[in-house]
Amino acid sequence: MESLLDVLRTLRAPDGCPWDRAQTHESLRAHLLEEAAEAVDALGGGVESEMIEELGDVLLHVAFHAVIAEEEGRWTLDEVERRLVEKLIRRHPHVFADASAESVEDVEVTWQQVKEAERGDVPRDPADGVPDGLPALARAAGLAKALDWSEPEGALARAAGGANDATVLADAFIALAIRAERAGLAPELLVRDALRERLSVRDAPSEDGAPT
Repeated sequence: MESLLDVLRTLRAPDGCPWDRAQTHESLRAHLLEEAAEAVDALGGGVESEMIEELGDVLLHVAFHAVIAEEEGRWTLDEVERRLVEKLIRRHPHVFADASAESVEDVEVTWQQVKEAERGDVPRDPADGVPDGLPALARAAGLAKALDWSEPEGALARAAGGANDATVLADAFIALAIRAERAGLAPELLVRDALRERLSVRDAPSEDGAPT
């Protein structure tokens, strides 16, 4: 990591790269979203070289933000790492302390209990834990879980019946996201994987050797 930080410090130096020197936490937000999406695609595609490259791009952004904060005298990558390690240890008392967890469900319950204890008595809206920056289907599923939403009544039937105004279609998307979440599935990944499959079928050569 120190090599990566040194490269970024050089790029951010007065005689470094004009583009890198111009970046801020704010300007890099959209790039981080894009790189995270590309990493998700690479992990779903299963090509190891692409996984390595795209995860590297995500790591680049973590280091980039740390170098910007370091320049401002606010925090460093060491602080990011320290807090992460402390959180992982704190939220796994069944590994690092004397708690017990016999199943994935037990681990999830423990994680949430520790998370709530960290917040103390500060009132919190459950929706606050679902980032605005998530893709819409993922956010709908997250909000449905956090707020215990039910499907918009009749949404799927209205859409299947041919109604196609914006409200009907939006309710149908939300209903499908909620249904996927209830089934333990990630709606965003379901659609991404289905699109990848459709594109691979389209690009597959036909009997005459041409793409279908």
